[in-house]
Amino acid sequence: MSQATDAATLEKILTGAAAAARPAAEATPAERARWLVAAADALDAAADDLVPLAHRETHLPATPRLAGELKRTTFQLRLFGEVLTDGEYLGATVDHADPDWPMGPRPDIRRVKTAIGPVLVFAASNFPFAFSVAGGDTASALAAGCPVILKAHPGHPELSALTGRIVREALVGAGAPEGIFDVIFGQEEGVTALKDPRIAAASFTGSIPGGRALFDIANARPRPIPFYGELGSVNPVVVTEAALAARGEAVAKGYAGSFTLGAGQFCTKPGLLFLPEDHGLTETLREALAGAAAQPMLNDRIAAGYADKLAQLREVPGVDVVSEAASESPAFTPTLLATTGKQFLEGGDTVHEECFGPASLIVTYADQAELLRLLDVIEPGLTATIHGEESDVDWIRPVLPALGRIAGRLLWNDWPTGVTVSWAQEHGGPYPATTAPTTTSVGTAAIERFLRPIAWQGFPDALLPEPLQEANPWQLPRRTDGSR
Repeated sequence: MSQATDAATLEKILTGAAAAARPAAEATPAERARWLVAAADALDAAADDLVPLAHRETHLPATPRLAGELKRTTFQLRLFGEVLTDGEYLGATVDHADPDWPMGPRPDIRRVKTAIGPVLVFAASNFPFAFSVAGGDTASALAAGCPVILKAHPGHPELSALTGRIVREALVGAGAPEGIFDVIFGQEEGVTALKDPRIAAASFTGSIPGGRALFDIANARPRPIPFYGELGSVNPVVVTEAALAARGEAVAKGYAGSFTLGAGQFCTKPGLLFLPEDHGLTETLREALAGAAAQPMLNDRIAAGYADKLAQLREVPGVDVVSEAASESPAFTPTLLATTGKQFLEGGDTVHEECFGPASLIVTYADQAELLRLLDVIEPGLTATIHGEESDVDWIRPVLPALGRIAGRLLWNDWPTGVTVSWAQEHGGPYPATTAPTTTSVGTAAIERFLRPIAWQGFPDALLPEPLQEANPWQLPRRTDGSR
């Protein structure tokens, strides 16, 4: 296991990141795109070393899970290269001087986004590639032109060290400045870095207590910084009467597969399933879960936390066990629980909050009015799903605002586990899903977290940054005098 980063090394890394901030921000989009592609190529080339190491440290299956996750990681690095080539992320806007502007003469004013500065990324445990050292936060921050200091997760330290070395060497080898990327270890060392005035923004993926503690530290600094935390999510799924009648068995099987995927250690795991009363799926669900093998959790701490939360759920009055099998920490078989809408309303935080692991709770509802009351008490999250039929759109339409209030991504007749990386993706939501509900940590829009706008008023063309010069030397998409 990697030791905590010593004070002298941490200072050297912080100094290096600060020194790299200006050349990284001033690099052209094409140059930064080459850095990202180089890192992706290097990681792909090292797959035979990285995947077995990830398997040993996390207990996740090497194929297809980890091999596929590594491909996702290198894909998103290359996709952010496309974002840079596209250029729209800079939001370049030019308003020429206008003496006849309705509110009075308008000066020449031009706006563009620039890198915010060195970024501290706290890696996640459950995705050792895609949300870790070279994951989406790192990729989007580097694309924005920000040096990155990655605080490794203790669940996979050797993998973090190796991945970090590969990424750092690839970036610098492709022309990025020294100090553009490094990895640090240790909880206190991460806090020290978060408090350091050279850090301009931070991101986090993990638990609500851990993320909230870091969020509070970031905001308590003499100069607070943006903190983008992805914390917890219950991800409710609503099934209508029409969907139940049309394809109830398929819904039951899909749900069982989704909440047990990866031992339930996905931030998008469906933790609550809202079914009509007298749904008749109990035996189908039991059959779908019968014989499920025990899956090891990522580490002992997560296993202990899951066992404790599950024990609390089982003690809530009115919560019954639908399906479970004998299992022993750190490996668990799925547990499916059930309760009524009335008991759910009376059950308090224990039934309303996330249980991270292979467990989920069915909640029955009597009618639309009760369903809306149930949705009103659950915590906001990353996703909300509805399984319905086009024949009952009138019944569904009043439910959608309730789902939109509590989630950043709404799904129709699908399952939330599985978050594609694309231009339209949104992986965020109101607190406690995230600490910044106006942003996303997955998809190309993630770059916006690590940019800040600057307006340039009255400057001669020669002193303007290239994206704002009259000749538009980078040939960027721009809004000029209100028109594109």
